[in-house]
Amino acid sequence: MIYRIREKFWSWGDDFAIHDDNGKERYYVDGKAFSWGDKLSFQDSARNELAFISQKMLSWKPRYQILIDGELFAEVIKEWSWFNKKFVLDVPGPNDYSISGSFWNHEFVFERKGKEVAVVSKSFWGWTDSYGVDISDHEDSVAILCACIVIDQVLFDEKKKS
Repeated sequence: MIYRIREKFWSWGDDFAIHDDNGKERYYVDGKAFSWGDKLSFQDSARNELAFISQKMLSWKPRYQILIDGELFAEVIKEWSWFNKKFVLDVPGPNDYSISGSFWNHEFVFERKGKEVAVVSKSFWGWTDSYGVDISDHEDSVAILCACIVIDQVLFDEKKKS
């Protein structure tokens, strides 16, 4: 399944929708305005919360927690690297995702156990303000899409600092 995520056009609270390849809204991200750190509710199209993304403050490197039903499901961590950015979607057990590529260009891949399981690319859509996320069958779409949202948050924060 290919999802379309619009690049961040910041509004009060960082709200935006995620559509499928037919243009139907599948998910909605409701950002909390005026919070200390990023706090985002990842919802289905009926606005039922599927996951909650919370920035972990006072962390040495950018770190976000993904909570499902109030319990820690995974963490997205930006790894230190001299030349390339790299993220990890740390899921308990041996199910971690390694995320690498050209993040500023929205051209990167998710790998799990050495196998490519999702591709993020601007080439999926003709619009310059959107990028696509092609997720393999039987992969956790919510976790992968949450990680994409986190990467957007981290890149936006880095851009603000420079």
